[in-house]
Amino acid sequence: RRSKSPSTMPKISDRIKELNGKPFYSFEYFPPKTPAGVCNLYERVERMGKLEPLFVDITWGAGGSTTDLTLELSSNFQQQFCLETQMHLTCTNIHKESVTKALEAAKANGIRNILCLRGDPPHGQDKWEVTEGGFANAVDLVRYVKEQHGDYFGIAVAGYPEGHIDHFKDLPEITEEAYKKDLQYLKDKVDAGADCIITQLFYDMDIYEKWLKDCRDIGINVPIIPGIMPINTYGGFDRMTGFCKTKVPAAMRAALDKIKDNDEAVKKYGVEVVTEMCKRLIANGAPGLHM
Repeated sequence: RRSKSPSTMPKISDRIKELNGKPFYSFEYFPPKTPAGVCNLYERVERMGKLEPLFVDITWGAGGSTTDLTLELSSNFQQQFCLETQMHLTCTNIHKESVTKALEAAKANGIRNILCLRGDPPHGQDKWEVTEGGFANAVDLVRYVKEQHGDYFGIAVAGYPEGHIDHFKDLPEITEEAYKKDLQYLKDKVDAGADCIITQLFYDMDIYEKWLKDCRDIGINVPIIPGIMPINTYGGFDRMTGFCKTKVPAAMRAALDKIKDNDEAVKKYGVEVVTEMCKRLIANGAPGLHM
């Protein structure tokens, strides 16, 4: 592992180029809700940091609810553990002034990587709405980061292999027209200045591979990192795939349904099936895996 100072952390897109095709993995963490949880997270990140991920990233709570903690964790993971850290930034319930301050704080702490997201609606609200004095979408947010800080920040954005859920919330699946519109919107984010894409979770490899080809066919040429959601418990898997309307292959669903009351069996099956997914992704040219 190369020695590096927190003040000279590189952009993730530059690190991917340096690897020249060698696959990597990265880890995503959620800000805990309790002080004890924060302590546990520091211990876990220090331990997992020894596995030398290319980067770690920290999510941004709904409606900016974890703004200070996300900034604190991002800075400390970078300063204390010398881990390249990517900070999430969303448009939900946040004013332009708050984004300006968050970016300035990130820069002051040597953070070079931002994941720009529109974000989910605040808790208890079905529809996403623009905050007055804020940003309408991730394209606006990407443009603002570029306008304010030029090329200082590496900017990642989210990609949705099955299309963004807003397009088919009340439908069984996305229409072809909406799918193409979502692809074009992803290209708009890249054209606005994003240099990397991290995907939403998925379990259907055929859908992912078609989407990846469609991205390349419309001229999206930045690295696309597949987002991998491990299967630890049946309940967690069922909730997350239900919330995101993620398509689950019939064989996977049947296998999990058979063992849903056996936590150890679920975990064992989850490791096996997700490992096979990861092998297929790397074999087919994925630059890395975002866990």
